[in-house]
Amino acid sequence: MESTILRIEDFSAYFGENQILKDINLSTSKNLVTTLMGPSGCGKTTLIRCVNRMHELIPGTKVSGKIYLQNKDIYEMEPIILRRQIGMVFQKPNPFPTMSIYDNVIAGYKLNGIRLGKDEFDKIVERSLKNAALWDEVKNSLYRKGTFLSGGQQQRLCIARALAMNPEILLLDEPTSALDPKSTTQIEELIVELKKTTTMLLVTHNIAQAARVSDYTAFLYLGELVEFGLTEKMFTVPKDKRTEEYLTGKFG
Repeated sequence: MESTILRIEDFSAYFGENQILKDINLSTSKNLVTTLMGPSGCGKTTLIRCVNRMHELIPGTKVSGKIYLQNKDIYEMEPIILRRQIGMVFQKPNPFPTMSIYDNVIAGYKLNGIRLGKDEFDKIVERSLKNAALWDEVKNSLYRKGTFLSGGQQQRLCIARALAMNPEILLLDEPTSALDPKSTTQIEELIVELKKTTTMLLVTHNIAQAARVSDYTAFLYLGELVEFGLTEKMFTVPKDKRTEEYLTGKFG
């Protein structure tokens, strides 16, 4: 791939004695959406958690192989620096409940002890909320708690919080699974818009969603990468029978 930003090589992950990921090889380029798809328990969430080393927060995990961000080995980077460069949005919207909308957006700066003037923070908050398609809805209530927003707005606030740090990559772990159809559509439209400036890895169970928003799709099954390629091509002429069976609803 041209302008490869993330490269995963011969990567395996274990929880205790259980091998969750088996020799994954995958790369993605700038400003593309790559979907990780597959049945529950196939390793999708584990893989994206390994990409920003969140798996290290769980005791008994170990990994082998390499993951490179812009040709830097992520396991040789400080985890805090790495997580600034690889943002993460989870299944359930999780704004910090005691913080205002404004403080939620700049939470990454405060938690990392990065000091900036109020003017700078104002600019970051406005830019990030605009990028998350939320500014017009909240610009008059920035100092209200983030938790007063609807579920879909809370998820866009979490996306704004991740974007505020200018990450190289944004990881989205089933970002619409807890949302209603209207909010889901808004997040999907946002993903398509963000693609102009942001590289994303998206975990989804929703095959139609993958078809609508992603450029490339990786199909995982029982911890193995079965197939990886252009979404449109995979969804029309899958190379592997297991991919075809998954896409046609034979299992999932």
